[in-house]
Amino acid sequence: MFFATEIIQKKKQGQTNSQDEIRFMVESFTSGDLPEYQMSAWLMAIYFRGLSNEEISFLTDVMMHSGRILDFSHLKNRAVDKHSTGGVGDKTTLVIAALVASAGVSVPLVAGRGLGHTGGTLDKLESIPGFNVRLSTDQFQKQVAHIGTSIMGQTDEFCPADKKIYSLRDVTSTIDSMPLICASIMSKKLALGAGAIVLDVKVGSGAFMKSHEDAKVLAEMLVDIGRRAGRKMTAFITDMSQPLGRFVGNSLEVGECLSIMSGEKFMGEDRFEDTRELSLILSAEMIYLGGKAQNPKEAYQLAEKLLNNGSALKKFEELCAAQGGNLNGLVQSTKKHEVRATQSGFIEGFDTQKLGMAALSIGAGRLKVTDPVDHSAGFQVHAKISDSIHKGDVLYTLYAENAALFTEAEVMLLSATNISLQKKQSPSLIAGRI
Repeated sequence: MFFATEIIQKKKQGQTNSQDEIRFMVESFTSGDLPEYQMSAWLMAIYFRGLSNEEISFLTDVMMHSGRILDFSHLKNRAVDKHSTGGVGDKTTLVIAALVASAGVSVPLVAGRGLGHTGGTLDKLESIPGFNVRLSTDQFQKQVAHIGTSIMGQTDEFCPADKKIYSLRDVTSTIDSMPLICASIMSKKLALGAGAIVLDVKVGSGAFMKSHEDAKVLAEMLVDIGRRAGRKMTAFITDMSQPLGRFVGNSLEVGECLSIMSGEKFMGEDRFEDTRELSLILSAEMIYLGGKAQNPKEAYQLAEKLLNNGSALKKFEELCAAQGGNLNGLVQSTKKHEVRATQSGFIEGFDTQKLGMAALSIGAGRLKVTDPVDHSAGFQVHAKISDSIHKGDVLYTLYAENAALFTEAEVMLLSATNISLQKKQSPSLIAGRI
C-alpha cells in the first residue's frame, strides 16, 4: 500500500520515487482518487528537486499507458514521427509530412494549436478551407496506411493523464519544469506508435529555451526517454533568434510552404532558404531512420530530389484532398500595412518572442485556447539578421482583416527589431545534433 504523503515527502527530500510510487500518484490522480492538493505538492517537489532520467522514463511510461497506444509496426513502410518545440514562423511540418511520405516513409502526426507567441500546425492547416483536423483515431490510422501520412489534433484517447496533470501544472506554476516538460512531450509521442522520432528543439529569443545549454539539456532528456522506450531518436537544436522563413501567420505560412514545394513565388517572395533547408535536413533524418537511405547524406539527396521534382507537392495535395482541404481557396487578407525602418544600418537581431506577440495582437494567434483566430492575419519579414537597410525601407508588411490593429502591432514590431551600424553575422540554422 502506498501513501501519497510519504511519496511527496521522499521527493521533497530529494530522494528517488520508485516506478510503483510514480504509477500510484499518476493513476490515482487520473482516476480522481488523489486530491489536487496532494498532486500539486508532488509536482512542486519535482519542480524544485527534479527527477532522475529513470524517474522521467517511469513517469512518461505511466502517462503514455493512461490512454490508447497506436501501433504502425504492421505497415510496409516504417513510421517516423517529428516534433518541434515551437517558434515564430515554424512551419516545416507541412513540408516534411508530404516530403517524407513521398519517400515511402509513413508519417503519422498529431499536432497542436498555437498558444501565446508560437504558432500551431492545426491553425495553419485550418486556413485551408475544408481541411479537417478532427479525425477519429481509426480514420487517422487508415489514412496513414493509404497515403502515407495524416495530421490530426490530439483526442481524449491519448494520454488523458498528461492532459489532467498539465492543467494542474498550468495553475500551480510548474509548467517550466524540465522533467515534467519531457514526460509530457514524450508520453504523447510514444503513444503515437512510431518506431523513430526526430526532434526539432528550438533555441533563441523566440523559443521556449533561450540558451543553448538549456536546449541541449532538453534535447538530451527527450532523446534518452525515447531510446529507453526502444525508439530510434535524433534531436536537432535549431535557431529561433529570428523568425523562420519570410512569413508569420497561418495562411501566410501555408503559402510559403506551397511556394517551397512548387517553386513558384508567393506574394512576390521566394527567399525561403532557411525554411527549405531546415525542412530538407529534418526530412532527410526521417527518411534515413525510416530505412529509405543508407546514410543521412544519401537521404538528403533523395529529399532534395523529391522536393525539386514535385513529388512533395503532389503528396501535400493528396493529404489535403484526403482531409477535405481546398488549396485553391487559401484564406488571404485584403488589408495590409507597411512598417518602415526609422533608421539606416544593419539588422542586428530581434526580440523574436515580441514579434510573435505582434502577430497575436492582430489576430494570428490566441492567449487562451478559446480565443478566435484570424487565419489571414500575420506579417511578411523583409529583412533578417545581417541585412543592410536604409531609413524608409519596408521592414514588415502586416496583414489582417481588422486594420485598426495595425498601429499597435507596428509599435511592437519596431521595438522588437534591433538595428546597428555594424554588420552582424547571420546565425547558423543548426546549432547542434544529438
